[in-house]
Amino acid sequence: MATETVEEKSDQGIEKLRELIGARVVLWDFDGPVCRLFARHRAERVAAGLVEWLAGRGLRGLLTEDERETLDPQVVLRAVDRRHPGSDLVAELEERLTQDELLAAASALPTAYADPLIRTWSAVGSRLAVTTNNSPRVVHAYLAGRGLTGCFAPHIYGRTADLHRLKPDPHCLNRALAALGAAPESALMIGDSPTDLVAAERAGVRFLGYASGERRAKQLRAAGADTVLTSLEPVLLALRG
Repeated sequence: MATETVEEKSDQGIEKLRELIGARVVLWDFDGPVCRLFARHRAERVAAGLVEWLAGRGLRGLLTEDERETLDPQVVLRAVDRRHPGSDLVAELEERLTQDELLAAASALPTAYADPLIRTWSAVGSRLAVTTNNSPRVVHAYLAGRGLTGCFAPHIYGRTADLHRLKPDPHCLNRALAALGAAPESALMIGDSPTDLVAAERAGVRFLGYASGERRAKQLRAAGADTVLTSLEPVLLALRG
């Protein structure tokens, strides 16, 4: 599939954004498009902490070498769940990750232009939901701290005990669409990873890629994203315009 980057001053880009922002329902991934969750409480430290916790219980062998060295705590959690699905071990590990995410939320940095974009989109009548692999408790805590809860509540759909249904499975997107009574073709998802794109495609939802830098933008384009932005400002300007 051919891909393109939408530039702020491109007429074609503006038209494409106008088409996308007409969505009646907007599904937001959380870590990335809404905020940098691990801006200060680093994700790699969280992942290492989970690995150390397993090692302290004699369970280091549950993980492969690559999994032990991952920078992503979700990789650790999902690896253990694949080997011991639904176990007390997985439940305890997930709670430890949630506690780390809550610590991270207290020092998370808002993504540039995300707050005014969320408020503007809500004000013009679009309905918003969060669809994330993070704990919904973490999303609630962050949104409350930013005064954004009213733009989303109660439509926050995050990690559940069914870890096999995390994105790229479209489960959280489908939950949001069902709760909002929305047809997939009326919705747009904003995500920053190939797994977000796959989940959107499986749910039949249009996709707008957000990338914090060119490396992530290239990943999204390579995965097949048609529209990728490195800033949310063009979306806000198009919406206000």
